[in-house]
Amino acid sequence: MSGIGAMVLWVALVVPFAHRFKPTKWYSHGLSVLLLVCLTSFAAAMVIRSFLFQPFSIPSGSMTPTLQGGDYLFVSKFAYGYSRYSVPFGLLPIEGRMFGAEPKRGDVVVFKFPPDPEVDYIQRIVGLPGEKIQMVNGVLHINDVTVGLEDAGTFPYEDAAQPVKLQRETLPGGVSHLVLDLGNSIGDDTRPFTVPEGHYFVLGDNRDNASDSRFSVGFVPYENLVGRAVRLYWNSKGADYSSRQIVNGSAGK
Repeated sequence: MSGIGAMVLWVALVVPFAHRFKPTKWYSHGLSVLLLVCLTSFAAAMVIRSFLFQPFSIPSGSMTPTLQGGDYLFVSKFAYGYSRYSVPFGLLPIEGRMFGAEPKRGDVVVFKFPPDPEVDYIQRIVGLPGEKIQMVNGVLHINDVTVGLEDAGTFPYEDAAQPVKLQRETLPGGVSHLVLDLGNSIGDDTRPFTVPEGHYFVLGDNRDNASDSRFSVGFVPYENLVGRAVRLYWNSKGADYSSRQIVNGSAGK
């Protein structure tokens, strides 16, 4: 019997009775299983992104040298609890925060830009509620006390013709990190800022090229905090990030 003849016979014998046979194995329900896997994966991804860790990319240089253009990092969503900005599409309609924890001075945080909560910013908390913050001659002052600042060499800043000054800043409490000094800028000398209750004062580590609480950002409400930066996992421009992988946790270094 030819192959075509056998196929015709098989169709004639099997198709009329096919509806009587129901699959008994889970993998026989191909479309249903695929749909279930997709829904489960999407739900799991939403839970992880909303309540555990969310990936972010760094498009600008306001946090150089700590974070650089092309960096991709994970942000802990549970570090400060949850607000209406924690879950996409406003699916958590609450006021204030649930399971809240206060951020610490020196934390690098992602927050919603106060004038436009659709925009995400990432900067460092330097001022806590009730404190007086001021920049004097390029040096941070907290409650009229000068913050420790020492030279730490130079940095090959891509927007400058030659390497720029690198400095190490040590905040009250011991958090130590590197900042850039590109020269004289409008942000080197500011008026005194008194941080309101329930708000924070943030600065970019690239002090002369950052839009932060000195300028358009203003004070950041506690509710606007999205999470705490924890770990770099990739740089799309090929920049080495091995020495910068742990974003926070630099106290005493």
